[in-house]
Amino acid sequence: MKQLLIIIFVLFGTSFAYSQKYAYIDSEYILNKMPEYADAKDKLDKLAERWTAEIEERYAAIKAKREAFAREEVLLPDEERKKREEEINKMEAEALEMQKMRFGVKGDYFQKRQELIKPIQDRVFDAMQTVASKRNYSFVFDKANQSNLIYADSKYDISDEVLRELDIR
Repeated sequence: MKQLLIIIFVLFGTSFAYSQKYAYIDSEYILNKMPEYADAKDKLDKLAERWTAEIEERYAAIKAKREAFAREEVLLPDEERKKREEEINKMEAEALEMQKMRFGVKGDYFQKRQELIKPIQDRVFDAMQTVASKRNYSFVFDKANQSNLIYADSKYDISDEVLRELDIR
């Protein structure tokens, strides 16, 4: 009796596994074929460069001020020395705050990325869902973002079908 149950379970489990349809996409490949993604990425990169330059300028000014202070420190009275140290510390705190404001978890870069890139990624996701639904796929993996997808046969790649669904040739 026990053996019969095991055989039924194995047969049922195997047939269930074979009834599943799998596919994968390469979202990086798809996004790189989309002109609006390239434009959005370019805008984002230019903003990041500008913000990085602003922050680097602040740190350069702090460095120059710190070097000048180090040269003059022995000549300064205690009161003036403390005042300059506080000024430098304040500048460092402001530069750090600016860096956090621009590139932090909820910073300007993250928000701008959500504004520019997320709608494009949503379109790709919707197109992928449409293709998967039409072809009855149970699972669709993303080759670009799945570090645990070690090998994938190209016959299961539906990236070009997603591009066609997006009207991108």
